[in-house]
Amino acid sequence: MEGYKAIELNTEDSKENRSLKAQCEAVADMKFTYVVSCQQYGIQKRSGSERAQDILRLMTKYPSLRVAYIDEIEQRSEDRSKKLNGKVNYFSVLVRAVPKSIDSSEQNLDQEIYRIKLPGPAILGEGKPENQNHAIIFTRGEGLQTIDMNQDNYMEEALKMRNLLQEFLKKHDGVRYPTILGLREHIFTGSVSSLAWFMSNQETSFVTIGQRLLANPLKVRFHYGHPDVFDRLFHLTRGGVSKASRVINLSEDIFAGFSSTLREGNVTHHEYIQVGKGRDVGLNQISMFEAKIANGNGEQTLSRDIYRLGHRFDFFRMLSCYFTTVGFYFSTLVTVLTVYVFLYGRLYLVLSGLEQELSQEPAIRDNKPLQVALASQSFVQIGFLMALPMLMEIGLERGFRTALSEFILMQLQLAPVFFTFSLGTKTHYYGRTLLHGGAKYRPTGRGFVVFHAKFAENYRLYSRSHFVKGIEMMILLIVYQICGHTYRSTVAYVLITASLWFMVGTWLFAPFLFNPSGFEWQKIVDDWTDWNKWINNRGGIGVPSEKSWESWWEEEQEHLQYSGKRGIIAEILLALRFFIYQYGLVY
Repeated sequence: MEGYKAIELNTEDSKENRSLKAQCEAVADMKFTYVVSCQQYGIQKRSGSERAQDILRLMTKYPSLRVAYIDEIEQRSEDRSKKLNGKVNYFSVLVRAVPKSIDSSEQNLDQEIYRIKLPGPAILGEGKPENQNHAIIFTRGEGLQTIDMNQDNYMEEALKMRNLLQEFLKKHDGVRYPTILGLREHIFTGSVSSLAWFMSNQETSFVTIGQRLLANPLKVRFHYGHPDVFDRLFHLTRGGVSKASRVINLSEDIFAGFSSTLREGNVTHHEYIQVGKGRDVGLNQISMFEAKIANGNGEQTLSRDIYRLGHRFDFFRMLSCYFTTVGFYFSTLVTVLTVYVFLYGRLYLVLSGLEQELSQEPAIRDNKPLQVALASQSFVQIGFLMALPMLMEIGLERGFRTALSEFILMQLQLAPVFFTFSLGTKTHYYGRTLLHGGAKYRPTGRGFVVFHAKFAENYRLYSRSHFVKGIEMMILLIVYQICGHTYRSTVAYVLITASLWFMVGTWLFAPFLFNPSGFEWQKIVDDWTDWNKWINNRGGIGVPSEKSWESWWEEEQEHLQYSGKRGIIAEILLALRFFIYQYGLVY
């Protein structure tokens, strides 16, 4: 310890007169290292970016902070001329701020600690897991906590870290030591908007009552993102804390839990310590995040990890794993498909004339239990059950009177509209990934300011996933209302179709309802001008989808170019449903 910080000391007197604070800092630096993995820092530093200056300012203010990045250097030719031969060398670099000298008050330089040559480009797969795995070699110790930039720790929570690390020495199931220690999160962005409040309550219920149940007794908790603490030695010898294969490992976090469980690891959950987290606050941000998660679950469904877990779990643990991972999204997909089957089945009965014949049968006409069963499904589709875990968690932590009042307030702020709209987002992106694959990372930005989204932007984001499907269901309901005979002018028709009309209205109008200043006249005029400009622009090479409708359409159909034969055949069979319109209405 005496020679640990010799590089930062300038005189022999300072070595002899080391203060108690310096000794404590030296001990802390020996036990804990803080590494920020910023793969773009080298590029930002060479370009003189303000972000590089901010990072350097942080390193200067906190001397224990280290930054890991990937450096790219073009290799010169052997004759040492000024021309470069085009070959690029890649290095993993760890830097820190140069210690301040006694005679200088300002010093803004960084100092390399390690420079490791890489055999090639480090970012071959998904960017985030590659960024983590390249920096893990610069960490020390047996415990590794991964934490995101949108998370925040607190002083009182940091005091509990010693107790948390002691959990690695305890066999929680009586057989195995834990390999991942799960932490709960505190969502601090709930007060920004009503949507942020809905997401905050939903996320809070998942990271508390949800993960608590997954860890014990179900034993199927995995790694759902940061800030979990890993057994560093266990994961360093088993491929790292993230899998980084492109597309299939889009949701890289949960694959760390899959890998740990498959290799006889043990994942636990601890609620006496929490970390703050900022979530998305705007509808477009939330939808892009949910699209990324749905795409990731689609790739998980096709992955070998889920296949191996399903074959090696016992029956009850296998069911728990299914319904808490890909099963939730598959059930959501089945829910929406059931609506389509119900509507197209009714359309077939109406247009073929069978409904009029069946309505004359007393057993069918007077079947009240069937009508009640069909009407009761509306409570499931509207999304009341989605709020049940929130209600229970708020009731446990702050009392059931508070939970009931917040639940009523959420309904008044149109929470069912938001959750029904999210149903369409999950269904569209999960189903498209199952059929065609090709999931990709969708940056949400996670900006704090809620801004007005233009109509063209909403159209680009929700056209295929919500607007087209909503119009299709609306036409089906209108045709059924005009041509149907069974439930015309009855309460049963209203009860059966109420949830369907609610879903149609939600999918068509929710983006404008939750859009700030969405009904301000000047904003509407500006959006109309922007829409006309976007719809009339020609596409072409280099024209982004934000500038031209033609470029957006080509990008929207891009997944069909890489789809397999099964995906193309399934797409054709699904599109044949529109033939029922033409055949039934004309003939």
